[in-house]
Order: sequence, then structure tokens, then C-alpha cells
Amino acid sequence: MSEPDSFLAVARIAAAHGVRGEVRCEVLTDFPDRFASTKHVYGGADRHIISIVRVRRVRTGVLLKLEGVDTRNDAEQLRGMVLYVKDTDAVSLPADTYFWHQIVGLHVRTLDGQELGVIADILPTGSNDVYVVRGDGREILLPAIHDVVRNIDLDNGCMTVELLEGLL
Repeated sequence: MSEPDSFLAVARIAAAHGVRGEVRCEVLTDFPDRFASTKHVYGGADRHIISIVRVRRVRTGVLLKLEGVDTRNDAEQLRGMVLYVKDTDAVSLPADTYFWHQIVGLHVRTLDGQELGVIADILPTGSNDVYVVRGDGREILLPAIHDVVRNIDLDNGCMTVELLEGLL
């Protein structure tokens, strides 16, 4: 029996654009150039396949012409739909770089084995992300920097950290 497909959200349809069925999308990926080579996406809760006919990058996101969406009314019906790609079609990341969905849910422990909790959220700050670790009724904010994050073991679902002074 094969495992179910996993998907990554890459865009959300924000509005219809023009009268020929294009949709304006909010980009939900750090790699908006991926749309230039993406031939299809998966839409909605049922993840049905949708072919991309044409792509145009714009200042506010991306304009997509989707197969079978030929009028403004057709496009309006899609407002709010999230578009996905299979995780096997994800952009390749450099070494020691991870997607957020790989980090959220990891158990966090210190170098000496003290359990701190689980990564519940990630806050983008501009200079570096901050991991929100929840456990034992407390919340710890850990900067996602090499001085703090010492090891990420996705196979075992854990992150080992070194707490700098003032982090606890």
C-alpha cells in the first residue's frame, strides 16, 4: 500500500483578474520563481489537479491562467482557494536548511538532554526566524541561529539546542 501524498501550500487565490479567467494569487512560498516551471498545482481541500496555462509575476504576487477557468465569474468562484504542490516537487533547499513544516512539531532538548518542549510555531523576524517552543506550561522563544540550534534530526523528530544566557 502506498503512502498518501503530502502537499506544500504555494499560493492562495486572492481575486479574479481581468475578464478572461486569470486569478491573482498571494504567494505562500519563499520561491516565487517556482511558478515559471510549475505545470500544475493541486487545489482546495480535495487537492484536485489543476493545470497552469500561463504565469505572470506581478508586484503583489502572481497571476495565473488556470485550465478550465475562462471567465471572470469562473475565477471569482476560486477566491480563497489554496494551491499546493506535492512535497516531492518542492524546491531543493541548501544543506542545513529546512521547510517550516519540517521544523514545526520537533521535540526540543538541550545539549545535556533537558526536554524543553515542542516547536509550536515559527515567527519570521527578518534577520532570522524564531522558534516558539511550548512545554511544561511555558513558552520559550529560540532564535534560529547556529549558535543556538546545534542539530536537527528529522528522522527522530528532534532538535538539539544550546541555550544562550537569558533564553530561559
